Amino acid sequence: MTSAASLPYNDRPEPSTIYRWVVLVVASLAMFGNYYIYDSISPLADLLKAQLGFSDTNIGMLNAIYSFPNIFMVLIGGFIIDRIGTRKATLIFASLCFIGAVLTAASPKFEIMAAGRLVFGLGAESLIVAVTTALAKYFRGKELSFAFGINLTIARLGSFAALNSPTWAKFAYETWRGPLMISVIAGLVCIVAAIIYWLLDSYAESHYRLGQAEEPEKVVWQDIFKFSKSYWYIVALCITFYSAIFPFQTFAVKFFMEAHGTSRELGGFLNSMLTLFAMIFTPLFGLLVDYVGKRSLFMMFGSLLLIPVYLLMAYTSIPLYIPMAIMGIAFSLIPAVMWPSVAYIVDQSKLGTAYGLMTMIQNIGLFAFNVIIGWANDFAGASAAHPEGYRLGMWIFTSLGFLGFFFAWQLRRSEMSDSGHGLELSRKEMEARNATA
Repeated sequence: MTSAASLPYNDRPEPSTIYRWVVLVVASLAMFGNYYIYDSISPLADLLKAQLGFSDTNIGMLNAIYSFPNIFMVLIGGFIIDRIGTRKATLIFASLCFIGAVLTAASPKFEIMAAGRLVFGLGAESLIVAVTTALAKYFRGKELSFAFGINLTIARLGSFAALNSPTWAKFAYETWRGPLMISVIAGLVCIVAAIIYWLLDSYAESHYRLGQAEEPEKVVWQDIFKFSKSYWYIVALCITFYSAIFPFQTFAVKFFMEAHGTSRELGGFLNSMLTLFAMIFTPLFGLLVDYVGKRSLFMMFGSLLLIPVYLLMAYTSIPLYIPMAIMGIAFSLIPAVMWPSVAYIVDQSKLGTAYGLMTMIQNIGLFAFNVIIGWANDFAGASAAHPEGYRLGMWIFTSLGFLGFFFAWQLRRSEMSDSGHGLELSRKEMEARNATA
């Protein structure tokens, strides 16, 4: 009986459905650990301030410094993966996530904790690219979009677990180090998952016929000057939208506790509502927009939702579930429309450049606004004794909502003109236009 390993490559069978889905789950567990480590700071912010004397600027920097290396890594991460392969790349980047988590928990000194978050940032975003590339090898031409959706859902479960850790791991929150030690365990999950993926992929390469992974995205600087106005409006919306969401999450639990008197457990759950909404509604909004079109109009609506929520939390005693649910809808809607819209506007040959540049600029915004909001809280004296000090930061977030709405409106104007790219068309209208082209 001839074994699959002894057959010529083209005569080998493809991996079974079960095998492919085992690879998916294992690779996604590496992402779970990655996302957990990133969101481990937010529920801990008040303890860092009370026990270590950190300022809000320090706390903002712990998340801001994560984004700093990714301003550059997005330019070279795909090249590294292409040169050494997904197995080695996944293990290396998972190891950086683990080392970063260990450094962050190792010392109460801000400089060492910041160095840990920097090392974690070096590995985290590149790990996402490596896992995405690995999944493309197993699912391209099959259930690729669905597989990516499952991968993202498992990854976001890591965020949900971290933000709700004050509830299920309440014992750990007696000191600042306890929750960070749990993030070290999440880093171990990254490494174990990467090792298992290495074994699975090694076996598959010697026994199965595998699809080719998608070519890593690289920035081609000459193409930047060829992008249309619509692309740049989407990039501008991207930086304003994410800068209004993730830096808010950095301080959200501390804000809920000090400005609204919630428990840490409730604050963590309220913060996790954004992740919960995204896990459920992002695919549904994607299906809706494919059906009806009107993409820039949906982006305008999503940006509009962000404008009142921060002021409601800053100036009223409205139940916090309401503004967080509104924000959760925006957090589900805009990404579901924004990222796929780039594919309508940019030529296929330049998509790597477009997405790479967009991600790079997004990380610049996340770095800057984590620092800005931390400074604003310190400048205004935000604390439990002076909750009004949070209002300056809330106005900054609100301003970003206005800017996002403006850029989405400009996008709609551009797309409604003769130079539009079809963003407002439904799938059927798009197919009909292509048929007559």
